[in-house]
Amino acid sequence: MPDPPLIPTFADRLRQRSDLLRDLRRFFDDRGLVEVQPPCLSRDCVVDAFLDPIEVDGAQVGLVGGPDSPATFYLQTSPESAMKRLLAEGAPSIYAITPVFRKGETGSRHNVEFSMLEWYEVGGDAASAIEMLGSLAVEILNTRPYRTITYREAFQQHLGFDPIEIAVQDLQARVAQMDTTLAHSIGLDRDALLDVLLSEQIEPHLATDTPTILTRYPVTQAALAKPCQDDPQCADRFELFYRGVELANGYDELLDAEELRKRYELSNQIRVAHGRQALTVETTLLQAMRRGLPPCSGVALGVDRLLMLRVDAHHIEDVIPLPTTRA
Repeated sequence: MPDPPLIPTFADRLRQRSDLLRDLRRFFDDRGLVEVQPPCLSRDCVVDAFLDPIEVDGAQVGLVGGPDSPATFYLQTSPESAMKRLLAEGAPSIYAITPVFRKGETGSRHNVEFSMLEWYEVGGDAASAIEMLGSLAVEILNTRPYRTITYREAFQQHLGFDPIEIAVQDLQARVAQMDTTLAHSIGLDRDALLDVLLSEQIEPHLATDTPTILTRYPVTQAALAKPCQDDPQCADRFELFYRGVELANGYDELLDAEELRKRYELSNQIRVAHGRQALTVETTLLQAMRRGLPPCSGVALGVDRLLMLRVDAHHIEDVIPLPTTRA
């Protein structure tokens, strides 16, 4: 009779996490990136349509009353704003492994506080960032070579239609085949319909045994990426998937401050439409970009999800020593 599988102890999990952090730092140190420590608490935050920061009353910080003291601080949803401000001040290529916070995010792959690895390559573009991300996945997870596929190709191969050219009514009908209530609640929001089809019908089959980087998202989902030079319908945004898990999101970074402001304003419109509070648009990141952000690529990767895959854990609380539910 075979021995039962060994259940990792708490000490095992701590060592596994420590080993991963060491390997990640070695990967970037070997490539000449400089590690930085961005603040977790800041006077503003990146404006995202669907991410809610945790607010901290300025009085609790002890800085209320000064001429530049905000009434509210924010626990950061990502280190992006601070790291880009460093780049605008002249920093070289940099990386950070840091805690981030997202209000209300719980589940098997979500924790309110989690660890994010983020890096920026000065002078880099989408191609160099994809190569570094793919190499990282292969090395850290000990997998076969990564592959890339465009957003358009993924929909054509798995669902048989072009996601950019298809009529939005046909997209709604596709979602209705899965869930009529969901389709009705989304309405004719094209990107929301595409997100449902991607997450439910493509992602589970996208990278079952090979790290796969999905590239060239629709420009309407550009976030902070530049439009593709050879196709204005697409953006130089990409995401890494492995074994059905979304691990990383990256861009050839947007440099146009006024375009960023427009995207922030659109994100706020979506926030308000979904019952969320609008966030400050005139941010320190926007001010830094007006002074000048160098051409660069950037990637954000969830460290806890990476560890889950590396040690074959099935719940994020298995790899976070003290998750929010027990913190």
